[in-house]
Amino acid sequence: MPELRIDPFPSASEFNALWSAAWGTSAPRDFAPILSRSLTHIGAYHDNQLVGFVNVAWDGGIHAFILDTSVHPDMRRQGIATRLVREATRVARERGVEWLHVDFEPHLTGFYRACGFRPTEAGLIKLM
Repeated sequence: MPELRIDPFPSASEFNALWSAAWGTSAPRDFAPILSRSLTHIGAYHDNQLVGFVNVAWDGGIHAFILDTSVHPDMRRQGIATRLVREATRVARERGVEWLHVDFEPHLTGFYRACGFRPTEAGLIKLM
């Protein structure tokens, strides 16, 4: 089972390798500036390789947001994403967050409900 690390600040190359494998697109940029403003981020490591990731952005107050839940395709269906989200939830609670939000596509409803999220009404505007 992969080891979970809190705030590991993965290098751009290891993050981009996971992103490319998980999402089928490249992420040719350095995510360090984003992660430095996050409440926390959790990495899953197998044999010292980043195989899973979740970021928790926040408003600086009582609201935080799950973003970028990703698991390498070769490591899926092992409970890694669930462990990542649950650890992110634990850390967010420990760091004083009262409300943890997540947006997701309909096919992920069961996953996020199993992680403890309940449905809410929300709004969205696509800006670009």
